Amino acid sequence: MHKKFIVLALAAVVLSGCATLGESIGLGAGAGAAGAALLGADPVTGAIIGGIAGYACDSGYICS
Repeated sequence: MHKKFIVLALAAVVLSGCATLGESIGLGAGAGAAGAALLGADPVTGAIIGGIAGYACDSGYICS
């Protein structure tokens, strides 16, 4: 549980500093891959999910 909190906090910090859509997607993918690796999951799947989350955050779907 402690690892999941650290991964989510890292992703939030990384995505909060993005200025463009490309940065949001790229950093989201990187945070997702790193988080998946920390949790022992597939980094490619984590990168895909992180990229989608970065897009959704930059587009205003989940971040305002």
